[in-house]
Amino acid sequence: MELLITGEGDMAQSVLSALEICAGAGGQSSGLERAGFGHELAVEIDSDAAATLVLNRPSWNVLAGDVREVEGRHYRGIDLLAGGVPCPPFSVAGKQLGSDDERDLFPEALRLVREARPAAVMLENVKGLASARFASYRESILDELNRLGYQADWQLLLSSEFGVPQLRPRFILVALRKSKFDNFIWPGAVGSPRTVGQTLHHLMAENAWEGAEVWAKRANGIAPTVVGGSKKHGGADLGPTRAKAAWAQLGVDGKGIADAAPSALHPPTHMPRLTNQMVALIQGFSSDWLFHGRKTSVYRQIGNAFPPPVAQGVGEAIRRAIGAEKRQSTRHLQGVA
Repeated sequence: MELLITGEGDMAQSVLSALEICAGAGGQSSGLERAGFGHELAVEIDSDAAATLVLNRPSWNVLAGDVREVEGRHYRGIDLLAGGVPCPPFSVAGKQLGSDDERDLFPEALRLVREARPAAVMLENVKGLASARFASYRESILDELNRLGYQADWQLLLSSEFGVPQLRPRFILVALRKSKFDNFIWPGAVGSPRTVGQTLHHLMAENAWEGAEVWAKRANGIAPTVVGGSKKHGGADLGPTRAKAAWAQLGVDGKGIADAAPSALHPPTHMPRLTNQMVALIQGFSSDWLFHGRKTSVYRQIGNAFPPPVAQGVGEAIRRAIGAEKRQSTRHLQGVA
């Protein structure tokens, strides 16, 4: 199925070029687009997520395949190499194998930096990568970037500080050519996020459920971090036991994902489950972003996404640092096979 959540906002004019790997369902993609980056290529190995990208941006060049298939030399001089490299190698929910995990794609990202020589690099991951366990691994990445002529920094950002109604910490690497790095300033908080109730009240009420108003008042906090999981995981739900308990405090049944919002047939005291449409808003997607695939696939695409407002904030900081306001990109935005 294709999930539609209707109309919102104008996009920033695309003036700089981007190559994005591990693009997923477009959380980082849409945020970077709003920050003024146009995609020359978006790479995503999951077929449903790749179809989501095409569904939303038919003009983009989308590779539904492995990042290892990408020749970085075809994108020499691109403005930004970005990506949400897989988090399982560093997630506390996994075995934290780091570089010993075959899903670790940081080496591929560094290969593309060597080949494409972008003006800037932006890679995001889970906060587990920030732990002491991976200190030497982080340092090895910084050392390689330094050897290639870049200065880089890691920063842990909370999505809630960018208006996203959940905590969702993300560990982000930004690298720029050494002559430009002093121009880069990490984005600060933009204000308090809306609560879960404020964000979802209109959707909870759309089928005339009498309990929507009371529910929205109860759901007066931000959400726990949404967990997308992997194909090895069963059906769609809102995370482990602790997360489900936190959702219950907000009046949400986290044991699954609903097909529709509660209706007039449900009692006012009903504890609703979220729909994928609701989870997408909790993740910070704009309400007009479409998703391709069946219910569980769509939930995983949403749950594994990088919240667009955070990507936009970091993207705007990168754009300012490399002087995007003063020039147009020297590259012609076009698809390269």
